[in-house]
Parts: sequence; structure tokens; C-alpha cells
Amino acid sequence: MASVKFPTMAELEATIDRVRESPTDCGVLELIVRRPCPGEREVLDQGELDLAQGLVGDNWSIRGSQNTPDGMAHPDTQLTIMNSRAIALVAGQKDRWPLAGDQLFVDLDISQDSLPLGARLMIGSAIVEITSQPHTGCKQFAGHFGHDAMRFVNSSEGKKLRLRGLNAKIVRAGVVRVGDAARKL
Repeated sequence: MASVKFPTMAELEATIDRVRESPTDCGVLELIVRRPCPGEREVLDQGELDLAQGLVGDNWSIRGSQNTPDGMAHPDTQLTIMNSRAIALVAGQKDRWPLAGDQLFVDLDISQDSLPLGARLMIGSAIVEITSQPHTGCKQFAGHFGHDAMRFVNSSEGKKLRLRGLNAKIVRAGVVRVGDAARKL
């Protein structure tokens, strides 16, 4: 198996305008990824977003959280959503996008200015709300995409643009399909 060449910080910075050009009000759901077990990824054509379970079949609801007093799943981290242009910069080929561990990849401006906390998105027949829980690059992200990619998404500009993505909770259950509109409400 050929080794993957990670992008350098200079390469990432040189292409960041592509992310800034993302649609601002209505984009497209480009990829759905379910994580049935730690380290496993299933790419789906459609998924069900449930108020209690999150993405049905994903391990969010059983994985738990260090950020809750009882260790149960954090209600504000049901979904992680990443900009598809940002993951394309750090991961390259689409078959590597699921390594990020996010569930929904959208071609939409998800920056803090575009989607402040509490903003809502309609994706397919579901509605999700942006939450305050931070979503940042970690050791696993660096292992998959390189240390420059982690520094890039965690930079002050990267955080403002939410290059690593965002956390959301489901406020109306529904079905999402690849190709569905992702629309700000």
C-alpha cells in the first residue's frame, strides 16, 4: 500500500479560499458516515436522524462522554458536521473523508459568522441546531491527515471558519440522503 502524502501548512493555507467560497445559505449534503464501533466507518446513501439516538446505528448514544457528570452521551454532540471543501483540503480523495470521524459532510459555509450558536439547518427532512460544544482536531485527526492539518484546523482562522467542523443536536427527526439540500433556517 502506498503511503499517503499529507498536505503541508503552506499548501493548506494556499487553498483556504476554496472553503471561503462555500455556499452561504443553501448547500448540499455530500457524504453520510456512520460509526457503528470505535474505528469503524460505514458510508451511507441515506440515514435516519433520531432525537434520542442521533444518526441511527452510530455509536454516539452508547459511546458516552467525559463531558457529562454521568458519563452518558452528551446531548449537544449528537452530530458532527464538517465542510466538504475543508475535508477535501486535508484528506484529498473522497474515500479518505470518513477517517475524520464526522457523520455529515456538507458543501456549505459552516463558519461561526454564518452559523452562530443556536442556528438551525434543515437537511433532508431533519432539522439540526448548532451547539456550543467545541469540535477540534486531535491526535487521531493528526494521525490520519498530518500534524500540519491539525494545526491548520485548530488555528485561530481555522476555528473561526470551523475547518474541523461543528457539533449539532437534532431538533426534528428525519431522513437525510446524499444530495439533499442543507439549508439555513
